[in-house]
Amino acid sequence: MEVSSITGALTGEQIKKRLDKDLFIRPLLEPTRQINELGVDFRLGSDFLVAIQGREAFINTSLNEDYAKSQRNISQYFQPTRRQLGETFILHPHQTVLATSLEYIKMPNDVLLMLMMRSSYTRLGLTISTIVQPGYCGCISLELTNNNRNSINLTIGARIFQGIFLPTSKTDYFSKERKYMCQVRPEPSVAIKDKDLELLNALWKKDNNR
Repeated sequence: MEVSSITGALTGEQIKKRLDKDLFIRPLLEPTRQINELGVDFRLGSDFLVAIQGREAFINTSLNEDYAKSQRNISQYFQPTRRQLGETFILHPHQTVLATSLEYIKMPNDVLLMLMMRSSYTRLGLTISTIVQPGYCGCISLELTNNNRNSINLTIGARIFQGIFLPTSKTDYFSKERKYMCQVRPEPSVAIKDKDLELLNALWKKDNNR
């Protein structure tokens, strides 16, 4: 079985053979340019959620009642904005924005997608850190951070990040409830819905006689 220099990762030829069978990526504007020896280059989409200063003192992701009187609607701290293909978006120093890929994907049930910035954009100080689970469908969610001291002007539709496809055991993505599923636009965090927060809050109340 042909493998890439990243142990076990699918090669470009293996990716091409699976396209439109159990792996779907739409649109591929330039297949020969986007599919390379080690994976696929993905493009920056048109929609963004930009962090803004909310009315509250902080974003509350706790159920602790000493602080939970603050607003828990995290979406109020983000402002949606959209750009056209070929237009630009300025990412300011130390700013994080939520974005998505231009491409809509449907992953096989036995392949994990690991994402990273393309080298040309990493050298500018841009970072992302995310994976796409087997079976996922939707646009790829991006948390873009500018670690540079200078603003960076990004082109909508540019190939700014790349994905490496790693075979795994078969899984059923839809076998349990997911917080982020089949999204086509960036979505704010729903960390406040994590079930372990209820357990932790109950322990805190017990220890503090609440």
